[in-house]
Amino acid sequence: MIRAAPPQPLRPRALAPGDLVVIASLSGPLDVDRVPALERSVAVLRRLGFRVRRAPLLEAGRHHWWSAAPPAEIAAEFNGLLRDPEVRAIIAHDGGQTVLGYLDLIDVDAITADPKPVLGYSDISLLHLVLYGRTGLVGFHADLATPGLGGAWQAAPAARRAELEKLYSTLLTGTEAIGALPAGPSWECWRAGRTEGRLIGGVLNRIVRAQATRFALPLESFDGAVLFWEEMGGRASWVWSDLQVLRHCGILDRISGMVVGVPCGIGGLGTSGASPNLPEIVLDVLGDRDIPVLGNVEFGHAGPNLPMPVGIRVGLDARRRTLSLLEPAVRPLMMAGPGG
Repeated sequence: MIRAAPPQPLRPRALAPGDLVVIASLSGPLDVDRVPALERSVAVLRRLGFRVRRAPLLEAGRHHWWSAAPPAEIAAEFNGLLRDPEVRAIIAHDGGQTVLGYLDLIDVDAITADPKPVLGYSDISLLHLVLYGRTGLVGFHADLATPGLGGAWQAAPAARRAELEKLYSTLLTGTEAIGALPAGPSWECWRAGRTEGRLIGGVLNRIVRAQATRFALPLESFDGAVLFWEEMGGRASWVWSDLQVLRHCGILDRISGMVVGVPCGIGGLGTSGASPNLPEIVLDVLGDRDIPVLGNVEFGHAGPNLPMPVGIRVGLDARRRTLSLLEPAVRPLMMAGPGG
């Protein structure tokens, strides 16, 4: 039996001042009442030193069912951005429920020819996983434009906003490893230990869905990986069930560590003596797998996101509550070739 080789990370080139960043509707529509938040996100990106453009499908009030447009139209616009040499990064306006509809329509040759950062979380985490599996593209599981840069960032204290702006700027423009991410008071050690490995993950239900498609990551991709995940909505029992899926398909036997985001809107989570909290659910499914688990880390739907670049090596020390990016997420401007 021929085993699939895990992907090698494909790093986009570093952004430079004045580079063009496009905000696009890669999934959900733009509601009219969220236009001010979108405009605030444009201001943030300009403060970081970039030119900003809105893709045509990012039009207030435009929608097709729960999406900004039919999947084929979103894919066509996305492919156009991937092929356009002037576009140096793409940030999703919001999440949604659409990426599954166009996974088979993405121009992966355009990605390997000119890899560029794609930023977002929620439904966009499915995009990161599949593109990493197909091309090795380092996915920027980071804040969305409208609810993130233009929303949660604005509600954060000024010092936190400044910290995030510096972190995102360094992530996109710097070619040295960032090192330790800024730890918050919510971080908890759920199982002590230390490890290093490639960061792979996203929304828990999107990880499960990705692995149910023909674009599933080879199981070898999870060998020694640090699995990060978060969840929004649903029920505590659904989280337990999705983790059981990862156990049954062998992923939990291959990873070397786990990082769990702050839960958001999960029903029945620790609401009574009969309801488990999130650490209890995680440790129940892990059983006797002796891997470090760091919990309640600020990424995902619960607030401003720390960036979690898919495919980059990280160091995890759960007891000390540290998570460090050991490699840069982008390659130097002068480096020849698409990879890195």
